[in-house]
Amino acid sequence: MPRMTPETGSPAVHLRRMYVDCRYGQLHLRSAFASNGGFDELTTLVCMHQSHMSSRVFEGFLRLMGNDRSVYAPDTPGFGASDAPPSQPGIADCAAAIGDAIDHLRLRKVDLLGDHNGSSIAAELATTRPEQVRRVVMIGMPRDLPRLTQPLLVLRPSDELSDVAPRALASLPEAKIVDLAQHGRDLFDVAPEVVARHVRAFLDD
Repeated sequence: MPRMTPETGSPAVHLRRMYVDCRYGQLHLRSAFASNGGFDELTTLVCMHQSHMSSRVFEGFLRLMGNDRSVYAPDTPGFGASDAPPSQPGIADCAAAIGDAIDHLRLRKVDLLGDHNGSSIAAELATTRPEQVRRVVMIGMPRDLPRLTQPLLVLRPSDELSDVAPRALASLPEAKIVDLAQHGRDLFDVAPEVVARHVRAFLDD
């Protein structure tokens, strides 16, 4: 019988670190999954951090989301413990490298989460892999948001991108936006449970 967490009564979550091959060398990922392996019926979630950070920012969030699905958070090329490409990678380059990791892991269908400019990577993956990406979550938004065909949730903390979301969403009237004005850019550090609650509700709807 799987060990249950005292806080939630749900299966304990295993956090692991791993490397997979990508076009720039080795890509480092953090992963989470329930100890009973009972996540197979739910779509895998892949999380992209904002630039100048690493997947470490998602550790608390991974513990919360990994009790009922597999979750992966890669370090983008050149950040965290991932190998650096020969020159500074752009958004498309980062998305392609993470796409390599998705292929290496043999994930047939994924949901995506992007934090700030990690949202630009998520948008690039969603537009280049429309049949593979099921749903997209953004914390903060790209200023030039491509037209996504997938259902989209935008969590809007109080930060420098707060005013961008309504304008960017004007062309996506079916997107859902949730204001989190009581939180700032450090949302994953101070309130991962808030993010997890909204993300789970959206992904499982």
